[in-house]
Amino acid sequence: MLDSCCAFTGHRPHKLPWRYIEADSRCLALKAALAGQITRLVDAGVTDFYSGGADGVDCWAAMIVLELRKKNPALKLHLVLPHEGQESKWSDPAQERYRSILKQADSVEYVSRAYYKGCMIDRNHRLVEAAGVLLAVYNGERRGGTAATVRYARRLGRDTIIFNPITLEVTEDQVG
Repeated sequence: MLDSCCAFTGHRPHKLPWRYIEADSRCLALKAALAGQITRLVDAGVTDFYSGGADGVDCWAAMIVLELRKKNPALKLHLVLPHEGQESKWSDPAQERYRSILKQADSVEYVSRAYYKGCMIDRNHRLVEAAGVLLAVYNGERRGGTAATVRYARRLGRDTIIFNPITLEVTEDQVG
């Protein structure tokens, strides 16, 4: 069952060179390449996708799955969220996108109703545990939530697809 499930992890906009300017050609190229990777996973039999709902990569990937689901209703989007209101300090457009994703998701699970120190890490662990493959938009830095999530996936023996947000180069660690 895990073989048909993929979780996403990736950087928030402030960690990317274009920051919050989604019209930047590099951001558009990343989103297009990300759509290509997700389509490749669908073609390989992945039907269930797990997103943590964070601003940036998590939401972009979720939107891609929702778009693909229009043509392939077998696809499911599951949200595993750290706490209620995680979007409350985001920009208005980011909050609007997040709430739209929330309404369209096939399932929504909260790690906690309220924020607590460690709820993001707990969310990331649940994402990895739910899926056989992790698709990580990851720049290779050693610190941060994305780096820790990639390490956790490798420790659990999950297939890992690393997708560099700048070069768009893909590397894969296949366990099975």
